[in-house]
Amino acid sequence: AEKVTSLGKDWHRPCLRCEKCNKTLTSGGHAEHDGKPYCNHPCYAALFGPKGGCLWWARGGAQGARGS
Repeated sequence: AEKVTSLGKDWHRPCLRCEKCNKTLTSGGHAEHDGKPYCNHPCYAALFGPKGGCLWWARGGAQGARGS
């Protein structure tokens, strides 16, 4: 299997997966929390992103903001 390096470790390419949704990730194309890989969106954003305050993204970003 092909080797990729991420988070200071070597991984088999299919083993580098999001801790929450299990999506296969690319080296350097993901977020990290406590040494574990997460896809940037939606998992990392939902688990560790800013909470409350800005409802723009929760309403669907630019699409949801139309007509507001």
